[in-house]
Amino acid sequence: MWKQYKKTFVGMQLVIWAITGGVLAWRHLWDLAAMFFVTMQIGAVIGAMWGQRLKSKVLRSSDAAAGRGS
Repeated sequence: MWKQYKKTFVGMQLVIWAITGGVLAWRHLWDLAAMFFVTMQIGAVIGAMWGQRLKSKVLRSSDAAAGRGS
């Protein structure tokens, strides 16, 4: 999971900070911006976990298909 998270870390952090800054500039509410920030950070970790799970399923599926074809 950490491999997947590190691969997308910089891009995700830029998007998260941009959206947080936009919310703060638009509403001028620190607590709302903080809520967006924390929610998106949690989403980034969950997304990396999900991406790793899907990647391993695809690899298992392709390995099984390769084994059957031989």
